Amino acid sequence: QVHLVESGGGLVQPGGSLRLSCAASIHPFKDYAMGWFRQGSGKQRHLVAAFVSQTDTVYETTAKGRFTISRDDAKSTAYLQMSSLKPEDTAVYYCAALLFGKNWANVDYWGLGTQVTVSS
Repeated sequence: QVHLVESGGGLVQPGGSLRLSCAASIHPFKDYAMGWFRQGSGKQRHLVAAFVSQTDTVYETTAKGRFTISRDDAKSTAYLQMSSLKPEDTAVYYCAALLFGKNWANVDYWGLGTQVTVSS
């Protein structure tokens, strides 16, 4: 059974940083693109950052230059480093996985989410 387990969320002040982690029990991990979505209160869940190939990534416009997605295939873990956080980044952040070559509109697996709150 596949599990994606997010961690690293929490409360942070504006301008601060957080690193989210997603531990995945999918095999082989290297065959899966990993991504991060978020859903703010009253909003739809949408893609924030994702791998579209083994090396290429895409970012939501508001995340470019502030967020970095990475992965460690040896640990079957994906990360989202977030810096210069703003109150509008407050959301539940979800880890997602799908086989490389598929469209991010058709995610194979979801994590349960981790809350990120940016507030003073």
